[in-house]
Amino acid sequence: MTQLHNVSEAPASKTGSIVPPVPAAGLICAADEIFDRAAVIAELEAIFAQDGVNGQRGDVVKVLMARRKAAMTTIADAFRAKPLAAREMTRSYTWLTDCLIGCAFFVATERLHPAHTPTEGERLSLLAVGGYGRGEMAPQSDVDLLFLTPYKITPWAESVIETMLYILWDLRLKVGHASRTVRDCLRLGREDFTIRTALLEHRYLLGDARLAQELAERLENELFKGSEREFIDAKLEERDNRHLKQGQRYVVEPNVKEGKGGLRDLQSLFWIAKYVYHVSEVQELVALDVLSDDELEHFIAAESFLWAVRGHLHLIAGRPSEQLTFDVQVEVADALGYKDTGGRRAVEHFMQDFFRHATSVGDLTRIILTKLEADHAKAAPLMERIFRRRPRAKAGYQVIHNRLDVADADTFLADPLNLLRLFEEGLRTGMLIHPNAMRLVTANLHLIDDDLRANKEARRIFLDLLLKHGNPERALRRMNELGVLSAFIPEFEPIVAMMQFNMYHSYTVDEHTIQVIANFTHIEKEELQDELPLSSEILKTGINRKVLMVAMLLHDIGKGRDIDHSILGAQISRKVAPRLGLNKSEVETVEWLVRHHLLMSDMAQKRDIADPRTVRDFAKAVKTVERLNLLTVLTVCDIRGVGPNTWNNWKAVLLRALHGQTKLVLEDGMEAITRENRGTNAKKLLRAELSDWPAKDLKKETGRHYDPYWQGLHITAHKVFAELLRDIPNDEIRIDLHPDDDRDATRACFAMADHPGIFSRMCGALALVGANIVDARTFTSKDGHATAAFWIQDAEGKPYESGRLPRLRQMIEKTFKGEVVTRDAMRTRDVIKKRERAFKVPTTVTFDNEGSEIYTIIEVDTRDRPGLLFDLTRTLANTNVYIASAVIATYGEQVVDTFYVKDMFGLKFHSANKQKALEKKLREAIEQGVERATA
Repeated sequence: MTQLHNVSEAPASKTGSIVPPVPAAGLICAADEIFDRAAVIAELEAIFAQDGVNGQRGDVVKVLMARRKAAMTTIADAFRAKPLAAREMTRSYTWLTDCLIGCAFFVATERLHPAHTPTEGERLSLLAVGGYGRGEMAPQSDVDLLFLTPYKITPWAESVIETMLYILWDLRLKVGHASRTVRDCLRLGREDFTIRTALLEHRYLLGDARLAQELAERLENELFKGSEREFIDAKLEERDNRHLKQGQRYVVEPNVKEGKGGLRDLQSLFWIAKYVYHVSEVQELVALDVLSDDELEHFIAAESFLWAVRGHLHLIAGRPSEQLTFDVQVEVADALGYKDTGGRRAVEHFMQDFFRHATSVGDLTRIILTKLEADHAKAAPLMERIFRRRPRAKAGYQVIHNRLDVADADTFLADPLNLLRLFEEGLRTGMLIHPNAMRLVTANLHLIDDDLRANKEARRIFLDLLLKHGNPERALRRMNELGVLSAFIPEFEPIVAMMQFNMYHSYTVDEHTIQVIANFTHIEKEELQDELPLSSEILKTGINRKVLMVAMLLHDIGKGRDIDHSILGAQISRKVAPRLGLNKSEVETVEWLVRHHLLMSDMAQKRDIADPRTVRDFAKAVKTVERLNLLTVLTVCDIRGVGPNTWNNWKAVLLRALHGQTKLVLEDGMEAITRENRGTNAKKLLRAELSDWPAKDLKKETGRHYDPYWQGLHITAHKVFAELLRDIPNDEIRIDLHPDDDRDATRACFAMADHPGIFSRMCGALALVGANIVDARTFTSKDGHATAAFWIQDAEGKPYESGRLPRLRQMIEKTFKGEVVTRDAMRTRDVIKKRERAFKVPTTVTFDNEGSEIYTIIEVDTRDRPGLLFDLTRTLANTNVYIASAVIATYGEQVVDTFYVKDMFGLKFHSANKQKALEKKLREAIEQGVERATA
């Protein structure tokens, strides 16, 4: 926030110097490498030494444009060579702009429109305002200017301003400008806080210094003084609205300037501090006891880092871009010198640092606002003071402005347990912790040592924070932000602010963990009974809350290393859980839950849960109903904690079905879900549904299908297929599209004469209409008909609206009739967006002959794109592979397509050579598709 020079340092001459002095703090390279002042002045004087004035402004622009282009390249190259020299970079761009404006002012006032005998009214002062006034400019920043006159603008001043602006515009500077009197500035500043803020940071450049001094004095005495509370409120409201628009601190594509914890937050803090405490440098806040030396260090570090990021962002984008989109994150990380290390990509290390600095900005915001609140406190409304009663704080605490503070720091620190008790008292009273207490805790984290971690009372307090007070989310978030959580559980520290570079996770790993626990709390408070009936019922029947809470806290603690995070997390849990006071049995259960926290999600989303073998294998892994219930709740909370739009009815239905069938097996044995029992029950239900059918037709329908058909579909689908297949000619394709609201999808049923590659054609037809396939089942009847059921969603992950179904049907029919050639038509649709190309998803192809009794399961884990499923199914069809069903699980840019298949003889793929040949063809199809999608 350093201003280059102020009015008191300005020369008193009419025009000042042509170019400004070099800032004492220094530039990113030698000044004359950026702008050779002597050479430029000589070139300008040479232009005006010629007879006549025609074309002189154009000649000036040519000289200055050449100098500007060279200077911009010089600064950019120097910044790339010293990628963290942020303040030198901003000073260099500001000084270059000062030089260009100085030359333009000199040309306009001294050469093109000289005022030989200026009147009092022809005084003109030129000031920089806004970011340019602060001396903070990025490569693509705007140039905000204020032309100040004593009275109404004169013809001379109008000519000077017009000439200057044309020169600056011709130099392709993005100029924002205003021409005002001092009185205008005062009036407009009273009416508009944006203008007032810009005036707060005005900086004298050239022209009449006395006029600029008058503005500075009158702003202070007539506008700023006495309106501190008003300004604070306005800036905080502005900040809150900005945060509401930009989203929370850990948004995965943050806005460097406007986002929470971004540059604008730091600037807002300095504006308020400058307005209230009359400081010109942030360092002055230490002497005023607003910031400590350590906090000043954090302020400067965060500011410097964010400006470095913004500078590289501008250079990469070639425009004033402030959004760190996925593709740009990779380039900025590279520009800043980050490397792939420790099993994580450079971009993930970069974004972890970004989020840690953003958190630091949040801490500084609280600290400065607390000081302001103490100095400019506003009394609560009378009615609120009368009726709002809070519990009294225990001895050792005091309440300041409705926040919990420490009564005596020395007494508090004498017992390190108080570092944990503070959070317990905050939850007990329902009060927020006062930033003074937060500062005390942060400065004394060294007191949380091995002795404290092993202390029984410390364990008790920590577990009570999670289990007793009804708001573990608030306690954990504040403990995490202050470093207490990582101090008490050092194994947690590596995942603090850890970003996962993908489109699936909306939060950093630590924030995701807190979101998971918050979801559990909402279920426990019976706030999600309609949305999550199974989890709500499980909690009502009773589970070990301590085990589940610790498992949720530790489930992702192994992330970011060169080992499967579930395995490493289980190993860490084995050490941490006993430290938290869990007994041997509880430790084993926590370890098992962490090791297998993805098992239920994977089984439900990547396997066909209609296959009894899937349920059998899952039941074998789970072993008991108690573990099944714990894992179910953990899985639900985990998925919901990934992001605001991750959970849907489709996943809910899958998990409920898997839980129900597994519980049945664990309680009654495998016989309860055998194929025979399922088939008999399904036929019985169909007969009841089709009771009005002639017995002959009914017998034909129940006898035409093989066993997998009866176990793989719900009775509603059996009824639809019965209607579609009834008297169907061999050359007809029948389609039924129906919203399946229970699953957040549209069910598309197809019936037609069977022929090779039919499943692939259906996938292609659906891909062409932009449908995302989330599940698919295909069956061949004994009389040679193909029946296929697809569950599809639109681009928003929702079922198709009823009004869109006729057009959807029309497009599908056109594709089946050959009016549209899928392979050709897919070329324009099968595209990976530019911002999504930075993601790397390695391809793995696995064959499983144990997970199903009659099928080989081929699992393809790779980069998602619109034409992927069509490419894979076409490849399988071309190699005479019969696809019985496909299960599709999407995780942002990653997709896992699982196929239940047999060879042309109805056998599994046991041969290693056959598996290798098939894998090779699938990989080739994927690679060719990616080349096409990124061309």
